[in-house]
Formats: sequence, structure tokens, C-alpha cells
Amino acid sequence: MTAPRAFPLEPTPLHVSDEVLDNLRARLALTRPPLDEGNEDWSYGVWAGYLRELVAYWRDGYDWRRAEAALNVHEQYQVSVAGVPVHFMRKPGRGPRPIPLILTHGWPWTFWHWSKVIGPLADPAAYGADPADAFDVIVPSLPGFGFPGPLTGFPDLNFWKVSELWHTLMTETLGYEKYAAGGCDIGGLVSSQLGHKYADRLYGIHIGSGLPLDFFTGPRAWDFARNRPLTDDQPADVRARIVEMDHRWASHLAVHTLDGATLAHGLSDSPAGLLAWLLERWNAWSDNGGDIESVFTKDDLLTHATIYWANNSIATSMRYYANANRYPWVPAHDRTPVVQAPVGLTLVTYENPPGIHTADERVRAFGAGPQAAWFNHVNVNAHDHGGHFIPWENPGAWVDDLRRTFRGRRP
Repeated sequence: MTAPRAFPLEPTPLHVSDEVLDNLRARLALTRPPLDEGNEDWSYGVWAGYLRELVAYWRDGYDWRRAEAALNVHEQYQVSVAGVPVHFMRKPGRGPRPIPLILTHGWPWTFWHWSKVIGPLADPAAYGADPADAFDVIVPSLPGFGFPGPLTGFPDLNFWKVSELWHTLMTETLGYEKYAAGGCDIGGLVSSQLGHKYADRLYGIHIGSGLPLDFFTGPRAWDFARNRPLTDDQPADVRARIVEMDHRWASHLAVHTLDGATLAHGLSDSPAGLLAWLLERWNAWSDNGGDIESVFTKDDLLTHATIYWANNSIATSMRYYANANRYPWVPAHDRTPVVQAPVGLTLVTYENPPGIHTADERVRAFGAGPQAAWFNHVNVNAHDHGGHFIPWENPGAWVDDLRRTFRGRRP
């Protein structure tokens, strides 16, 4: 086993002040819930009864200091990259030749959604796997999503601008000659842009969903159903799936793209309101069978929510959508495929498009569809278990898939 390379930075443990936590509890104590009759099935949105339970637990039972200690088991760093304050978590690789891997989250994720996969990726032998698959794992927070604190001075930040920050972080700040990247949701777009513009500096990327880089381009980028109109001749199951997916995704896409700042006034002032907006997505987007606590415990939900609250980051996190549309992606070259670095994908049937029902069908549909042409895809997988938060919901599948993507691509 080779000796680990000297890391150029000193860790800075995370810490939220007592003043912020006291203010949070005071605001929770003053929560005024809305009237919410007939919504026990969540069909109108988050049910007030469940939110009331969570708010009470957040106020009187949840222990942020315990969560903070769990976060600080891992190395935490804060650094300025091109003037942007950046936080990241690191797990050094243990193996004969660990390669650097940067993992990027999305919305409404936090960096902690990667916590279940960083151990197996960094130290495979400790989990019964081959140490030759080890990575030096870097997990940043998207700027404006949490630590190191409120993001000011960069109102135009979006996914492709973050990719420039990540490339600078990995190659200049941390000094890696070559690296790997992975991500889901917005993080998948960040990683795809790295694989597009900097393919020669990457071993490859591994992503979820496989959104094209121009997903937010165009005058109606908020219209999630723009490529899936309802027509009279569609089979009933296809129509039902279109409506289901619109219900799951369309509201947040429209609001974040068109009117996020208005919503943020309420969410930045009310922790209960913030929790409700995040909770709707954590519930609707996870494969939980109607029981969100089968995927996220109350403590899990509140750890993620506290990261947003403590850093007053909901407004800047939502702005990524509008900025992806306002400052649209422009190709760095005209070669095909657009993303020329080797690409692996992990897909889940919970997010199958209309008319696709099984994991095998999902893989075949991807290969035959327009998304495949964007990527130099070398490893496409689909799984029956897990929802949008794949590395949290099905970490074993994510780790196995990612390892396969990079086998044979190490120095």
C-alpha cells in the first residue's frame, strides 16, 4: 500500500453557534400552523399533523450537537476557491492507488446525503471489498446550500459555474493531476459539465438521472412536462404516469425558476415553513412506500433541515434553477458525444419515464433514447430499489455501480 499523499489543508470542524440554535428553538415555539382539513393523505401537500410532530421534536427533542459530532467524525474543510467560500468533507482513500473522487449533491440535498457511501468508497477493504477500488473522497457543499455560511457576492451562481470552481479546487487548490467525479440531480449536471469541458483531466464520471446539460435552457425551462404532453391516444398508464411525475416535480421547478425569491422570504423567516418545503420533496422523491421514516428518520430529516436553516441558505440554493435558465449552458466544444469523459449511470425504476416499468426496460430505453447521445456511456445500470436520493436510499448499488465505472481506468 502506498503512503498517502500529503493533504495541503488543515481541517476545520463544523460548528453552529448556540445563538443560532436558541433562535431556531424560539421560532419553532412560535409556529402558527395553517388550517389543513382533509389532508391526512398528503394530497394537498405536507400534512400539518406530521409537520406538527416534526416541529415539536425539532424544538424539544432533536440534538444538533450530536449530529454535529457525527459530521465532524469526518474531516471538514473550508477554503476560498476563486473568491467563493467552499466547504467540503473528506475521507482519505485506503488502498494501493486511491484516485481522487469529488461527489456533488443536488437540491434539496446536503453534502451529508453522501455519508453512507464515503466509507465504502474510501476504504473498500473495511467493507469486504477490493482495496484496489479505493478513492480519496471529496464531498463539497454546493456554494449557497449550507456551510461554510451564507453566500454573498455571487448572485449568478449555477451548475456550470460550480464546475469551474470544482475543477480549480481539485487541480489547483488540492493539486490533483487527474480526478474522478460523481453526482446526482444538480450534482449530476456539475459532473457532466466537468466531463464535457475537462474530459482530458478526468478518469470519468458517474451520475444519476442523466439529465442533458441544456435541461434548463429555453424560455419555458420550468415546464417539466414540455416533452410529455397529454394526448387522447395515450394508454391509461402512460397518462397516469405523466400526471404523477408532473405532481412530483413541476411545482418546485416552476417556483424556483420563476419566483424563488418571493418564496424565500417566508422560508428564511419560518423554520416550520422551510421544513415543509423540503419535506414535501424528501417525501415525494424518495422510494418510501408511503412511510418517509423508512428512508429518513426524524433525526435524519432534521439534520438536513438544520444545515439549511443554520446557514440561511434556502434562497441561494433555490436560485440555482433560475440561474441555469438566466445564464444558459453554452458548449465548450462541438465534439460528440457532448460529455466525452467515460460516463457511468445509476438509474432507479422509481423515476422511470412513462411507459417504462422495469429496470431492464429502463436501461434499454436510455440506450435507445435521446439522452444516451449526450454521453460516452460505458456502464448503465438501473435498480428496483431507491428513489431520487440514490446514494442515501440504495448506497450499496451506487457504490457497486461507481466502482465498475472506474475499473480499468486507474493509472
